[in-house]
Amino acid sequence: MASSLLQQLLSLLLLLLPSPLRLREHLSGNHAVSANNFHPIFLVAGVSCSDLEARLTEEYRPSVPHCGAMKGKGWFGLWKNSSELLSRDYVQCFEEQMSLVYDPAINEYRNLAGVETRVPNFGSTRAFSHKNPLKDWCLGKLRAALEDMGYRDGDTMFGAPYDFRYAPPSPGQTSEVYSRYFKELMELVEAASERTRKKAVILGHSFGGMVALEFVRNTPPAWRREHIERLVLVAPTLPGGFLEPVRNFASGTDILYVPATTPLATRAMWRSFESAIVNFPSPAVFGRLQAPLVVTRERNYSASAHDMERFLAAVGSGEAAEPFRRRAVPKMGSFAAPMVPMTYISGVGNRTPLRLVFWGEDFDAAPEVAAYGDGDGKINLISVLAFEKEMRRQPEQKKQFKSIKINKAQHSTIVTDDFALHRVIQEIVEANNQKIPS
Repeated sequence: MASSLLQQLLSLLLLLLPSPLRLREHLSGNHAVSANNFHPIFLVAGVSCSDLEARLTEEYRPSVPHCGAMKGKGWFGLWKNSSELLSRDYVQCFEEQMSLVYDPAINEYRNLAGVETRVPNFGSTRAFSHKNPLKDWCLGKLRAALEDMGYRDGDTMFGAPYDFRYAPPSPGQTSEVYSRYFKELMELVEAASERTRKKAVILGHSFGGMVALEFVRNTPPAWRREHIERLVLVAPTLPGGFLEPVRNFASGTDILYVPATTPLATRAMWRSFESAIVNFPSPAVFGRLQAPLVVTRERNYSASAHDMERFLAAVGSGEAAEPFRRRAVPKMGSFAAPMVPMTYISGVGNRTPLRLVFWGEDFDAAPEVAAYGDGDGKINLISVLAFEKEMRRQPEQKKQFKSIKINKAQHSTIVTDDFALHRVIQEIVEANNQKIPS
């Protein structure tokens, strides 16, 4: 009884700690669970955090001769330290070898012919690294805080890096890449659970939240009940979608941080990724607004799938319409609950784009934001609420669902700002205490 009361008091103290105080000072030595009793935790970071290695076979036909310099020389770092791209004059080759091709015959994406890729260091939290040296939102600060609590990489804490170019499949969809990934992650979870005699906590941030959710949803129900203690989704990109993918597809994005390039220069590569179209706004969610999401001089575009296909053609990428229709649209209505204890953490209280204006049909120029709503600066609150509603609509999930909204927490920095990271850590503490608050 005394031990239980002490655990409750320590958990309460974590909630009451003032956010300006350094998080690691207050977690070190003051967590409510012995390191020997930790549930193993598996971290899944956001887009661009995982490294990629490539191997070029004889089938590869480079666009320029020097892009074939690594042909037949084994595995090399394709997407790791982006500053090396300049020193090796490899930017053009990088863009070519990173690009995907959609195969309509099998309704899946694949690498360019002759390019093989793999994600190194699977299982380690050190596998995540942000390629932009000015930022650190690849769960490095969370990892450090967990280590201060007593978690150890490869023992009670693991990383599950993935190939971010591909989108995780909803149940019923096929994906050769994710079939391998899910199998490897299941085996890693099983091994850790067997050794620690504890179920696993799966935590995903941003696009990694989508990967974590689809991993759980694609496992057999009996396996989930046996191996998953809790699923923690932190600002995940989910079926409802949001506006930023539309803007990025039209005008390019700097999310990959390729030095000495512009969003327009890397746009063709970005558009080839399945992940570039998977989070377009869902008609079921954004259709309720009864207002256009994209405005141009010639026409407006709503969230309907038909309008979004027209938009893809208007920006000069009509070939993306088929994979959008066959792979992305089915995911938009996929709200089946994972049926495991789940905590959904999102940021609110930030101006979040709700309508974009492209003047003069110039999709090369960044759009003007004509309307804002609530959200975390990227993901709209309307999408958050739609997901919550669906989870609570399913009785068995409702009993195992908890939603936390953190005021002023922003999408990228929700895992770096102390006041928000503190709340994320608290959920991990509660999971270890086996508390599932209503």
